[in-house]
Amino acid sequence: MTHSSDATPSLSTGPKRFRCRGHVLDLTEKTLVVGVLNITPDSFSDGGRFFDSGTAVEQGVRMAEEGADILELGAESTRPGAMTLSQEEELGRLLPVLRRLRTRLTIPLSVDTYKPEVARVVLDEGAEIINDILGVRGQGALAEPVAKFGAGLVIMHMKGTPPDMQINPSYDDAVGEILSFLRERVAFAEAMGIDSEAIVVDPGLGFGKRLQDNLVLLRHLSRFHSLGRPIMIGPSRKSFIGKVLDLPVDERVEGTAACVASAVLQGAAFVRVHDVRPTVRLVRMLDAIRRA
Repeated sequence: MTHSSDATPSLSTGPKRFRCRGHVLDLTEKTLVVGVLNITPDSFSDGGRFFDSGTAVEQGVRMAEEGADILELGAESTRPGAMTLSQEEELGRLLPVLRRLRTRLTIPLSVDTYKPEVARVVLDEGAEIINDILGVRGQGALAEPVAKFGAGLVIMHMKGTPPDMQINPSYDDAVGEILSFLRERVAFAEAMGIDSEAIVVDPGLGFGKRLQDNLVLLRHLSRFHSLGRPIMIGPSRKSFIGKVLDLPVDERVEGTAACVASAVLQGAAFVRVHDVRPTVRLVRMLDAIRRA
């Protein structure tokens, strides 16, 4: 029995597939969980626990065993105020881990980078997805290797850059402005030859947003379906959760879960998290409710 007043999108609504090189992920079957693997000495979330490449590989394998559908590697911290790495430094961190994980895992591997040359090298080494926190800004050099390899692309919104993004960010209409940015960047990526089914949008929680901006984005996430692309959300352990709950980074699991639940019930296709096992269980239950 259905009710005309039901507001929760079912799994069958929205884009049906996400393509990334040889993979075609069914978006109607379940919400997909992206496990975040930080290969950094200064990540806000795990304080460099997986900076050693051997430890990072084992953590990546563990996340896959816990049910991650995609594993995302990041070698440059994007916390507020973070300094940038050279492409040589970034690749020096990424490649040992990427190469070993590629031989051990069959799930798609994503790399969090905005540098075109880093994207080209990691795609050549077998990565399937690029997550660009700058949203293919500028002349779009990063879009070229993504299109060439037929890779997936996550287009994220960020006001400013990591060193300055949290210095008095302001919006007149956060949802409207971010929608406009993402709509323009999706059109640009498609014009650069990237398959529309390979593009995901992410409003960029915590990236150049005030507390209220983050909450408003979560509250009105369903508006992003107007872009016609799958939505990714990444609230995991972020400072806006700490501000609401007055809790340190290692005590934000429940706050993260609340954000994930809100996003999934509004039809987010991907949730990007550090705590894979509890998130997989959470979204499995939410998906069952959405199918009912």
